[in-house]
Amino acid sequence: MSERVLVSQLKSREDGPVSVSGWVETVRDQKKVQFVILRDETGAVQLVNPATRPAEDGSEQDAAALALTELISNLATGTFLTVRGELKHDERVKLGGVEIKIGSLDIAAAALPETPIAADSGLDKRMDWRFLDLRQRRNNLIFRVQTTLEHAFRSYWIERDYIEVHSPKLMASASESNAELFSLDYFEDKTAYLAQSPQFFKQMAQVAGFGKIFEIAPAFRADPSFTSRHATEFTSVDAEISWIDSHEDVAAMQEELLQAGIQAVKDKHGAEIEELFGLEVQVPSIPFPRIPLAEAREIVKSRGYDIPRTDGDLDPEGERQISAYVEETYGHQFVFITDYHPEIRAFYHMRDEQTGLTKSYDLLFKGVEITTGAQREHRVDVLIEQAKEKGLGPEHLDFYFDFFRYGAPPHGGFGMGLARVLMLLLGQDSIREVTYLFRGPTRLAP
Repeated sequence: MSERVLVSQLKSREDGPVSVSGWVETVRDQKKVQFVILRDETGAVQLVNPATRPAEDGSEQDAAALALTELISNLATGTFLTVRGELKHDERVKLGGVEIKIGSLDIAAAALPETPIAADSGLDKRMDWRFLDLRQRRNNLIFRVQTTLEHAFRSYWIERDYIEVHSPKLMASASESNAELFSLDYFEDKTAYLAQSPQFFKQMAQVAGFGKIFEIAPAFRADPSFTSRHATEFTSVDAEISWIDSHEDVAAMQEELLQAGIQAVKDKHGAEIEELFGLEVQVPSIPFPRIPLAEAREIVKSRGYDIPRTDGDLDPEGERQISAYVEETYGHQFVFITDYHPEIRAFYHMRDEQTGLTKSYDLLFKGVEITTGAQREHRVDVLIEQAKEKGLGPEHLDFYFDFFRYGAPPHGGFGMGLARVLMLLLGQDSIREVTYLFRGPTRLAP
């Protein structure tokens, strides 16, 4: 195997022999010279070949040079190849200040001459050919940002002695709403369900004495929604901690986590994000603003918008309005909406004994909900009664209630959608743009 040099490493190398591998982005086949833009996972470089054309007078020519010129003339966009040649630094070359004079060219896999998508193709068409769409530099950057963000989250937690868990995605019963469950046949005429969240198992870890845990893993929602922020399979970022006094302890941890993650993204990718996405990454200051739900609804109403929902929650436009207010008033892109009524919260959310409201929050980022967090109810008798209020039969949740029958610490946590964070961080209109392979009600392929 020859030494492959990444495009990003070329500028730091001295002039001389070099081997690079990647795919053809463009070919400019001029009469006297040929230019190929070769891209790999780290960038693009210009390749150059002095063209050798067949002599009009029929005189003998260098057969190898003629063959190379012919080969380059017929290269299709997307062809994967390896080039060996001479690296030369030249400030006149706009693309990185270096170019490679082609010595030999070995095709690994040729591409068909006509590509099925173009720069102006619609989102659905691009999703059909996602493996080609991902070759774009900006799409490559999205997943480098995702990698940096997840690494920063893990680093934050691991430095604070959290334990990473991998909870099962096959479940015997619902963790939240029966209406949003994917069911599948299991052994011996049993039915299993794809996990909507790791909620029950995060709490089990607290009862097991783990103290502080996190998980970044798939979750599934059988929600026939076609909005720009919903998916039937998504990556959920979850954490749960013991010995808290209220949901405020959870919120304080999450805002530190997000600040650390976004700072890491800005440090590593800020300049490239500004170049390719046209926005400056803003690292949030802490603490984030906090507004009780009832107050948030009044603020939204004062801005001239009447929320049509009858359950007392915010709708998407209400979320945008309160976030606009926070941006105008506090100069902040994040806001915690707190103090939700039990009717619009999960049965396992703890309730404040004085107000009757839940010790929970939603976190909005640029007008979109990215998180629900709460202190959990750890007293089994109270938990059972709250489940009954929601119409959930205790017999179906008995395995869950068992967690709390042998002692449990006060605890709480959150679940956060990774794709929503990326979408908003990079100023995109849909989570499909920032999801490697999107799954929705009408999309199961590629």
